[in-house]
Parts: sequence; C-alpha cells; structure tokens
Amino acid sequence: MTRLFSILFFLQSFYCLSQTDERVYDIINSVSAARIEKDVRILANFGTRNTFSDTISETRGIGAARRWIKSEFESISKDCKNCLDVSYEKDLVTKAENDKIPHDALIVNVLAIQKGTKYPNRYIIMSGDIDSRNSDNMDFKGDAPGANDNASGMAGTIEAARVLSKYKFENSIIYLGLSGEEQGLYGGKGVAEFAKQHNWEIIGVINNDMIGNIDGVDGVTDNRTFRIFSEPSSPTETDQERSKKRFYGGESDGVSRQLARYIHRMTLAYMPEMNPMLVFRLDRFGRGGHHRPFTDLGYAGVRLMEAHENYNRQHQNLRTENGIEYGDVISGVNFSYAAKLTAVNAISLAGLAWAPPAPAKVLIGGIVEANTKLKWEKSKGDVAGYKIYWRLTTAPQWEFSRMVGDIDNFELTGIVIDNYYFGVAAVGKNGHESEVAFTTDIIRKMENK
Repeated sequence: MTRLFSILFFLQSFYCLSQTDERVYDIINSVSAARIEKDVRILANFGTRNTFSDTISETRGIGAARRWIKSEFESISKDCKNCLDVSYEKDLVTKAENDKIPHDALIVNVLAIQKGTKYPNRYIIMSGDIDSRNSDNMDFKGDAPGANDNASGMAGTIEAARVLSKYKFENSIIYLGLSGEEQGLYGGKGVAEFAKQHNWEIIGVINNDMIGNIDGVDGVTDNRTFRIFSEPSSPTETDQERSKKRFYGGESDGVSRQLARYIHRMTLAYMPEMNPMLVFRLDRFGRGGHHRPFTDLGYAGVRLMEAHENYNRQHQNLRTENGIEYGDVISGVNFSYAAKLTAVNAISLAGLAWAPPAPAKVLIGGIVEANTKLKWEKSKGDVAGYKIYWRLTTAPQWEFSRMVGDIDNFELTGIVIDNYYFGVAAVGKNGHESEVAFTTDIIRKMENK
C-alpha cells in the first residue's frame, strides 16, 4: 500500500509539472500599456537624454531622466515594503577614450535589485537604455526625445519591476537602466565588470532596445513578431573547448543561445498569440547592443526587440523632408505592443527566478551504440527531477524532451548519439525549469565503473 501511494504521488508530481503556472498568466495580465505610455512620455519629455547632456536641470537632460528613473524604482520598492535595493553604478569616461565622447563625464546606471529568497547571489537581469541621440551623436544639446530608442525599453523595465515586485522569487532579479549605450556600450561594460568583481552568478541578461515600433521601413506592420538575438557560443571559450566542438558539436549551444531558446519556449507556452523569432547572431548585422559587454565576459545575454524597424525614426533630428517625418517621437510607439514584449520579459524573468539552478555539468556517452547515455552533476537547488532535451542537429529549438526523476544519469533507448544534440534542465517542485545545460564532455569509461 505504501509503495502504491508512493507511485501515485510520484505520478501526480510529474503530472503537475506538465501544467502551466497560473501566476504567469496573472503577470501577463498585470502589465499595463497605459503605464508604459505614461513613462515613455515622461522620458521623451526630458527633451534629450544624450549621455553628455545636462545633469543639473530637473526638467531636461540625462541627469533629470536618471533621477526620475531612480525615484520610480524607489516608489515601487516602497509599495512592496522595500523589496528593491535601488542604487547608482558610476564610471568615469574621458574624451581621450573615444571620438564619440565630447567631454569627460560620469556614466551613471540605475539598478533596482529584488533579492532572491534562496539564491540571492544568482541574478537574472532585464535592462533598458536611459540615453538617446539625434543625427549627430556629439550633439548633446539638441532635442533627442528617443521615444522608442530607448524610452520604450526603459519604460518596459520599470513596468516589469512594478509587476514582479508583487511576488517572491528564489533567485534575484535586477531591473537595470543603462547609460552610454550610443557612445560604445559603456553602461553595460561598467555593470558587467562590477558583477565580475563581486562574483555575481548571472543566469542571463535580457537587453531591451526598441520594443515599441510595429511599422517597419520595409512597409510591414506587425504587432505580433519580435526578435531574440543571441550569439552561438561564448567569446570566452578556450581553444580546447572550441576544438571539442569539431568532434562533439555544439557550435550553436552557448549559454546565450540557451537563454534565447528559453524565452522562445516560455512565449509559445504562455503567449501563443506572439511570434518569437530566434535570430542566430549577436545583434543586427554588424551592430551591437548592451547585452554584449556581459557576453564578452562569458555571461548569457540576448537582445529582445521589435521585428520591423523604421530607420526614419532612429538617430534622426526632428524634421520633415520631402513629406517624410523624421525623428523618434511618441507617435512612433505602439504601447500595446510594448506591453506585450514587456510581458515576454516579465514571464521569462519570473520563470528563471522561480527555477532551481541548472545542472553544473552534463556528460554524454553512446559512441557506436544504439542508446545515448547522459550523466550530470545534480543541481544545488531543491528539484523534483530533471528534463532531458534533444533535437536534430539542424533544428533551431529543442524538439523532444523526457522528464526523469531526481537522479543524476539516464539512458535514452533507441536514440542514436550521432543524430541529435542533447541537454538537461533542472525542474523545481513548482514546475519551473532552469535553462538547458548543454553537454560539455563525454562519459569516460572509468566513470561507468
């Protein structure tokens, strides 16, 4: 009888794991397009947020903008009984460093940290950019409202903090406003280096840069599709790691790529009306975003943004020429769409913040055999079990999965190692999964003894 009860409990637990979490739907429904619109308008009305603009005025320039952002995070924290640690992170840049720097100045970022209950030193980060620019990046006095680029991403980050501050999470979440993006990603560089110096364990960074435009310069209007940019593997990988990929594969399975797949999977599960588009490159062609300073140091990072850009509204002085209106103004932002992409961020942050740590190391075996063997270091978290994922080597997303118990190895019968890639995720008792940990090495014979 006791054995039967145990089996029934085991099956019930796995059935529950296959169900969706109603709290995630509540998060989606709580994201407000009206609040995002209000915040975008406030940010755009600072006139310019150029990194080197006025820092003294209360109504114009980047100084007024960052103080307002900090005050918003502090207000949110007050409402949740001081659940956010709000602070500035500052770094000096000098004119000698870069020809895009007109004068020496402090790059000031705004951080709001919601500490996790179990793993306070593990962080999932959502970022938006504070700064804006017009046609001349050196013009720090002219108007540059930056309504979409990137008041939309910054407003989305503030709104995510409003919504998620109502919940408790096992891992920490950082809501981050970054400066100095237009001059060379200085804000992200400062925070990434700070994280490295203080031994932060970063689960991933979701960089939001332009999440409000639906009318593309290509003539397409689309309020459903968005892009998730991710690079294939970490730039910090060693020659030995790179060499192994020639024989074992995994060229498209770095930590950033797994983060992108996680966001894609969460969107399809909870927001099927949206069309997430995996783009397998660091950023747009030849360009870079504020996730790059983090990936440069080996952290997982992606850029999430609109699918169809309008270049008439980006990096342009406000003007009308030949009947065409130029400039990044409020009328170019679709707030319902920005709310949807904010919700994508929020549910991805929540899912990872509720999940246990991923297995630290996944080994694989099965060379010239009919079955594939997997062995992993168990998660340090409180898990219900592990989910094995596999896909054809040409597939962009994980295609197949199998839930197994709280064990550290499993053999997939009839699955030939040569034809697939494999990974393992840890699944918490609340049903939330970690990011997938890709196989890192083969099982040696001595480990099977």
